[in-house]
Amino acid sequence: MNKTLTLLCAFFIVQGYTQTKIDYLKNNRFDLNSSDFVFPQNEFKIIGFGAYHGSAKTEKAEYALLKALVKNKKISYYLPETDFCIGEYFNQYLKTGDTLLLRDLVRNYGARVPQEKSIETYEKWKKIKALNDNLQEENKLTVVGVDLLVTYKYTAKYLLELVNYQNNTSASLQKIVRMVTLDTTDYSPNYNSYSKNVLREFVNDYEKNTTEFNKHISDKFKFDHIVQNLKNTFEDFSFKREQIIYDNYMHLMRLHDFDKKPQFFRFGFFHLEKEREGNNASFFTNLIENAVYKREDIVSVIGYLTESRVLWDVVYDDNQNYKTYTTEGGYGIGDYEKEYFRGIDNLKKAKISDVTLFQLNKSNTPYNDGIPDLIEIVMTDEKSNGEAVKGKSTTRFLDYAVLISNSKANVPIQELD
Repeated sequence: MNKTLTLLCAFFIVQGYTQTKIDYLKNNRFDLNSSDFVFPQNEFKIIGFGAYHGSAKTEKAEYALLKALVKNKKISYYLPETDFCIGEYFNQYLKTGDTLLLRDLVRNYGARVPQEKSIETYEKWKKIKALNDNLQEENKLTVVGVDLLVTYKYTAKYLLELVNYQNNTSASLQKIVRMVTLDTTDYSPNYNSYSKNVLREFVNDYEKNTTEFNKHISDKFKFDHIVQNLKNTFEDFSFKREQIIYDNYMHLMRLHDFDKKPQFFRFGFFHLEKEREGNNASFFTNLIENAVYKREDIVSVIGYLTESRVLWDVVYDDNQNYKTYTTEGGYGIGDYEKEYFRGIDNLKKAKISDVTLFQLNKSNTPYNDGIPDLIEIVMTDEKSNGEAVKGKSTTRFLDYAVLISNSKANVPIQELD
């Protein structure tokens, strides 16, 4: 009897031990450097990857994930953190290989996330093109932008591809033609810029004279989608971004078969959280709460930095010419004595390479314990998100973590000039 009791106690002790987080991580880790890496899950509709912006190995980690998924024919659509029209021109780059176009796209794409206006982003896209070139035609990636409009430059250019401006000589349309031809204006949607006024005038003209304009439009669906996104920028859009991303995605589902072909999202990590932080619902959370997809159909992969640096600021001279850049290795990476993710030390103790993937969502995971490891940001000098995520398990928010170690900061793309 005593022997049996001893064996039972030993069994439960061992079972408890196997459920510690560090031991669990060691049993569910993958080296993204490995040439034979295979992503652990086969069934999903959407997979998203995101991390703090501005670190070079983040691009390395993303490409490793994308390469493995494409190799196994798991991904049909690639959705970077950009708008519809820039996405269309990224597709053009994948077809033509025009590196001058790519360089300008990265500059404009980077208006949303300046830390990714970088050489590393540029080189990643060249690798994506090489990857795509080796795929069969039916398996090639399609780039789709669903984000809030980033800049007006490629929006204006694409509008002119969709409407025959030679035959439609309306004054508002011809202003766009002249603006794009000169290409000297500020294309920012973030204030009352010249380009915003030109495009607002055009949208007003189009809505007053829709029947006449429709005679000269080659793709009405895309045209109206762009117009709606322009109208979003004519209002205060500062608090509407997640809703706009969701609305764009749902609208473009009519153009693309998202429900049948899986997509890979590269966004900042908040957009990819599967649970609310307080009242704040991310894009992925909106998809789940609106029953577009089941929770298990969406896979969220979040990157975490340690012993790394990020691109911090770009410095210009008095004439607004590029001068130099600065980097940061403390505040801004999420592993700093005054700002760090709860539970990141467990990842550091269990890593096997500089880009280690951990699967957190296995059935025996200890990450469903009501503690928001890897979600709560502990801050000593400022208010954190602790109350917003209190009592919520890690696995309510994400499925995988990638620990990115010893990364250099991104280098601004201006350094190529």
